Formats: sequence, C-alpha cells, structure tokens
Amino acid sequence: MIKISRLIKSFRYSIKGLIKTWREEQNLQIQSIIALLVLFLAFYFRITSIEWALLIFSISLVLTVELINSAVERITDILKPRINGYVKEIKDIMAGAVLLISIMSVVVGFLIFFPYIF
Repeated sequence: MIKISRLIKSFRYSIKGLIKTWREEQNLQIQSIIALLVLFLAFYFRITSIEWALLIFSISLVLTVELINSAVERITDILKPRINGYVKEIKDIMAGAVLLISIMSVVVGFLIFFPYIF
C-alpha cells in the first residue's frame, strides 16, 4: 500500500536537493537560464510538438547529468584523502559527460531553431 506521507516526504527531499544544488552549483544556474531562454524561443517560434519533445528531453538530460555530476563530485570529495589520484579522473570524466551532452543539446537546438531564424 502506498503511504501518502512517505511519498510527500520523498518529494520534499527531492525538491530540497534540487534547490541546494541550484544554489551551490554555478553551472546548473547557467544551464537553467539557458534552458529558460530556449523555452522562450520555442514559444516565440511556435515549434512543433516533436520539436518540443526533443527540446524538453535535451534540457532534462543536461540538467540531470549536471545533478549527477554534482552528486559524484560530493562523493569523491569524501574519498579524497584516501584515493586522491582517482578523484581528479572521476571528476574529469563526469565533467566530460556534462560537456558531451551539452554539446549534443546545442546541436539539437541548432537543428530545431535554424529554419525558424533563417
């Protein structure tokens, strides 16, 4: 049986984590602002439903990978004194994942907005 009180607590913890990460991570703030700008452009140009789906998926993916990156950074910071050689590599790999998905999202955005702008 689903307990509503536990479900509500779970959502509160999730929102608390999002807010904390947004306040502390500059990259997440920048990505959020860019996402809002992209959504504004999508409304302005009245893009199709499929284009909306692709944009929302791309934005969600970038923000999610950034949240995962932030969590991994915190975990590796705990391990730092014991396994310092790998900590830098782990952080670099996660940063690479964020960069890769960000670049792919820019490509998606370019492919969607290019016909509307030009």
